[in-house]
Amino acid sequence: MDNLRKGFPVLEQYTYLNTAASGLLHERVWEFRQDHDMDFLIQGSILKEKMGEMLTEVRERLGEFMKCAPNRVALIPNFSYGFNSVLESLDKPKKALLIKNDYPSINWPVESRNFEVVYAELNEKLEDNIIEQIEKEKPYFFAFSIVQYINGVKLSIEFLKQLKERFPDLILIADGTQYFGTEQFNFDTTGIDVVISSCYKWMNAGYGNGFMLFNESIQGKLSPKHLGFGSLQGKYKAHEGNFIGKFEPGHYDTLNFGSLKTAVDLIEQKGIENISKQIDHLKKIARDRFASAGLLEKWTLGRDDFSSLFNIKGDEKLFNNLREEGIITSQRGDGIRISLHYFNSDQDLDKLFRVLKI
Repeated sequence: MDNLRKGFPVLEQYTYLNTAASGLLHERVWEFRQDHDMDFLIQGSILKEKMGEMLTEVRERLGEFMKCAPNRVALIPNFSYGFNSVLESLDKPKKALLIKNDYPSINWPVESRNFEVVYAELNEKLEDNIIEQIEKEKPYFFAFSIVQYINGVKLSIEFLKQLKERFPDLILIADGTQYFGTEQFNFDTTGIDVVISSCYKWMNAGYGNGFMLFNESIQGKLSPKHLGFGSLQGKYKAHEGNFIGKFEPGHYDTLNFGSLKTAVDLIEQKGIENISKQIDHLKKIARDRFASAGLLEKWTLGRDDFSSLFNIKGDEKLFNNLREEGIITSQRGDGIRISLHYFNSDQDLDKLFRVLKI
């Protein structure tokens, strides 16, 4: 456990239960960033001459970690950039399926374009609602968060596999920002067509970096329109018309993407199995205690597969009280969002429960 907590100085000051808002910067990522900028300070363009080599290493490292061939990994500054790029790549008008009250950066971009939009209700029958809307409305694509940002409701990877098997022509576009970094993920076995993610939350990679993963069959269904000098630079982007290059049109910040590679290396060192095991341990304790105190929406308690993100009943007064006690959380929806990562501990939960008086 000490090995999982080591390297996060914030934990020496606060009980940090807010990864769903912003992940923590590990000392190793910070050290990389210092070294990188020192090199840039004294080398200038000589450092940037190695940009293509570094970005290739990042792409290949991500592909290895996510079980996706590197020529189907695109590097992006954040989820919203990548998702809007995908939406611009789709023919319109088409019918889109969304989850009602999903993350605004998913629903708003779809709603603002010339798509016919239908919704699956977010309730105890979420999976049934999704299937019912697909059968009834026959959407062209389904865009969704793997983990809902307000209450942590999670669509299991097994469900998504089954969904693709049942509706093979439906394009699945998943946001993994509230998911990646919490458990092992094998992209090529999921059935998902496009995965997009920022990496500043559960992957603890800092801001300004993200990625997209594409399955082999999606290229014929997307027509990306972005193009720039960066589109043709580097390994896997050697010729005009290259697919992933059209999601990478400009010069990229080696500071931010080098931070991402360092963060992935750190996850691998700590062990994604160990990370997942610790998260599972904490989230089960938390859900049981929150449920016993009547702090969770009852319909969420019947779900077998759930995340470590919870929305408990509480007002601004409670939120401020938690902050005064050094417990960092977020106000989301009608309650207070608690999010538990691998660097959290039983002692963190004990302090939270004590302040909540549960």
